[in-house]
Amino acid sequence: MTITLALRASLLHFTDDPAIHESAIHWHSDGLLLLNQDKIAAAGDYEALKHLVPEHLSVQHFPGEIIMPGFIDTHIHYPQTDMIASPAPGLLPWLEQYTFPTERQFQDPAHANEVAGFFLDELLRCGTTTAMVYCTVHPQSVEAFFTQSERRNLRMVAGKVMMDRHCPEFLQDTAESSARDSEALIQKWHQRGRQLYAITPRFAPTSTPQQLHLAGELAKQYPDTFIQTHVAENKDECAWARALFPTARSYLDIYDQVGLMRPRAMYAHCIWLDDMDRRRMAETQSAVALCPTSNLFLGSGLFDFDKAEAAKVPLSIATDVGGGTSFSMLQTMNETYKVARMGGRYMPASSMFYTATLGAARAMQLENTIGSLKVGNEADFILVDPQATPLLARRNRHVNSLEEQLFVLAMLGDDRCIAATYAAGKLVHQQ
Repeated sequence: MTITLALRASLLHFTDDPAIHESAIHWHSDGLLLLNQDKIAAAGDYEALKHLVPEHLSVQHFPGEIIMPGFIDTHIHYPQTDMIASPAPGLLPWLEQYTFPTERQFQDPAHANEVAGFFLDELLRCGTTTAMVYCTVHPQSVEAFFTQSERRNLRMVAGKVMMDRHCPEFLQDTAESSARDSEALIQKWHQRGRQLYAITPRFAPTSTPQQLHLAGELAKQYPDTFIQTHVAENKDECAWARALFPTARSYLDIYDQVGLMRPRAMYAHCIWLDDMDRRRMAETQSAVALCPTSNLFLGSGLFDFDKAEAAKVPLSIATDVGGGTSFSMLQTMNETYKVARMGGRYMPASSMFYTATLGAARAMQLENTIGSLKVGNEADFILVDPQATPLLARRNRHVNSLEEQLFVLAMLGDDRCIAATYAAGKLVHQQ
């Protein structure tokens, strides 16, 4: 085993859901992380592993900081970076007034490149090393995104929005052109280095039945691609979808009928599902991207954790920028906790950190690639400073357990807590 980098700090990662197995939390107060180029070579107690460090290699020591896997954001729109925090009375007017005019600019490759670069740097600044990303209807927006991601050697998932009705003409494709453009992008970018492609119908109301059918055909033809879309975000949208697809049993069933429910399918929001919908998600291993910040911002509703857990639906959490108001997964955990409490559920901090790392990787069917410090996984990780602000430093003098320390981070933490971000073993951000 060749060791190329050695980092000493506290270590935290998960081997399973801590809500089910307490032993799934792996914590080493004095830990050592060893890399072999871009892969995890070992992770554990410093005293047990220090003999593996070659004599010529200096151990980089970060006392008081925590090494953990990079965060995974399973639903975010990079073209909405410049319209984050835009006021509107609800989802549909927000789309019309802000989203569509902003996305129009991505027909310009230079603009798309500049925004993509800023967007990815902002993710890294917040400790997010993988995201499932919506581009725009323009193929050049996807080219720009993957070009910028490849330049940073990041593990990213992205796709061209498919949208052939109920939107401004300047953002409309056709069923045929969207399938043709998506396939060309799949063939160019999917599995190229660390880039992965997601078939991306925006949401059922903005796609004709023919477009959704062709998206389903692509999903069948390229079974290791991802699928991403929106479902059951708010009541007006649900009523609209049902009116447009009267033969579907439910909003989710629109996608199911065309073959868009399968492993590696990520459905954002999922607030207004019924029990049959949830069972179907579990059966197909389609996953939920829970977007609490966006749901609160747009007044969409509260996610039902108890019913999702009972149905064993794969769950992840996501920022949903620009409906969400922060790139920070720590701030998103803060909102997740509050949404759960409003539904009568207490969510431990360990569960939130699991859901933002290994839980998200599992929802994406990537748990043997990212999401933990398991030997052989890609070396995407962050250094977290629990004392990054005066308030955090003061509060952390009084913590009595790991759970309490993580809870304080989730409630009071933000981008300032991310001391450093590593992607594929390389330092890509430092405070």
